[in-house]
Formats: sequence, C-alpha cells, structure tokens
Amino acid sequence: MAVSDLLVMITVVILNRIAGIYFPFSFLFITPVCSLRTVLNHVIIGCSVWLTVVFTFDRYIAICCQKLKIKYCTEGTAAWVVGIVTILSCLKNAFWYFIFQPLYTINNIPWFCKMKLIFYTSPAWVAYDWICRISTSCLPFILILLFNALTVRHILVASRARRRLRAHSNGETQSDPEMEKRKKSIVLLFTISGSFLLLYLLLFINFLYVRIAKFSYFSGSNFNESNFILQEGGLMLQLLSSCVNPFIYAGTQRKFREELKNGVKYPLSRTVKLFK
Repeated sequence: MAVSDLLVMITVVILNRIAGIYFPFSFLFITPVCSLRTVLNHVIIGCSVWLTVVFTFDRYIAICCQKLKIKYCTEGTAAWVVGIVTILSCLKNAFWYFIFQPLYTINNIPWFCKMKLIFYTSPAWVAYDWICRISTSCLPFILILLFNALTVRHILVASRARRRLRAHSNGETQSDPEMEKRKKSIVLLFTISGSFLLLYLLLFINFLYVRIAKFSYFSGSNFNESNFILQEGGLMLQLLSSCVNPFIYAGTQRKFREELKNGVKYPLSRTVKLFK
C-alpha cells in the first residue's frame, strides 16, 4: 500500500499535474505519451484503491475469523493478492489508451489528449466508464463499509464476552493485552478506510453529475466553471488520500516507523563507511 501510494505521488502528481503546469510542451504531452500516462495513472490509482479494500478484508479476517487467519494472513497470500490486484488493474485500465485524440497537431506532431466525442455517445464506452468509476469508488465504498461493520460487530460482541469472562475468573476487570492489540488494529483500519471514504466521496459525486446531467469531463483550466471546480476538487481529494496514508502508517505502526528509520539510516551509514 505504501509503494502504490508513493507511485501515485510520482506519476499522477509529479509527472502529470506538476509537469502539466510547469512543462506543458515537454515530450510527456505528445498524444501517445499522454495517453500512456493516463493509463498508468488509472492503473496505479486502481491498485491503491483496491489494496485499501483488500487491507480492510485482511484486517476483518485477522480479527473475526481466527480459523482462516492462519491460512490466509501470510506473506505468500499477500504477495499473490498484490500481484492479482496489479494484473487486473492493468487489464481493466488498458482501454483508456484508445479514448483520446490530439488537441493540436503542430508540425505533424500530435499534442495533448482530448477525449473523443464517441466516449460520451457510444454505449460501449459509456458502459466502460461506469465500470471503471464504480470499480474505483462505489464498489470499494460498499466493501469497506461492509467489512468495517462486520468487524465492529464482532469486536463489540467479543469484547463484552471477554470482559465478563475475565471479571468472573479474576474477580475484577484487568487490562487485556489481546484487546489492546485489537484496538491498535482497529485504529489503523478505521483511519485508513475512513479517510478513503471521505476523500473519494466528491470524486464519485462528480462522476454521477457528469453522467446524469450529461456534462463532459473538463480539460484545461477554467476556474469560473462550477463543474470544473467540482472535478478538480474531487481529483485533489483523491490524491490527498494517497498522501495521507503513509503518514497514517507512520503514526500508528511501530514496525513501519522502525523500517522507515532503517531506510533513512542505511544510506547514511554506507556513506560514512565509504569515506572511512
């Protein structure tokens, strides 16, 4: 998840948004390269979204299904899941490459990407847009809410039963290390999934507005248009979700903080040894 969020920052923010503002006529904006960047952006964002979903499911299995936990919650299973999510995201988003046409042609070189009119009129492309938007925002919404609800119900029931059992056996309520571990997992789970739900909500509203009100997606910069502000606001919050997640990991996971410190110390120690 941390790697996918970092890739979102590199590809979508740096190579797409920042490059578009400061280097608008670089080779990145030749139409074939622009189309390829769009595919890459959708692939990486799709991976980031669905890794959040499978993370939520993983926490549900780890907390609520102890028999499946031993079999499912392993490094091997995690590697397979990450690989499958990545492959499916690539296959689903590859068709974005064929949606665009040049905005300008200068010296026989096509520049920038403009969505073809058929994208809004063809039933096949409309269906594809619905599939992509629902699979990136609506369906993850539903799954995250479902797994969170099931997890909360299980934890509340288990907490009451465990509290009664410990009070009956010890005669008084004492601290429970197992429940403390579950609380930490719950904090991480709800912080990540909650931020995802809030930050992706506006993007999904914009999609519904485009399809129901029969507007088009904006390109360029027209800050006087409320539709443009809605679209860019949704995209900004979507990217903010990927920015926030690494800070959540660092704030809630001791092992993540330790690995981050080791990653910073390693090149410094190698440099010191080199000069010695």
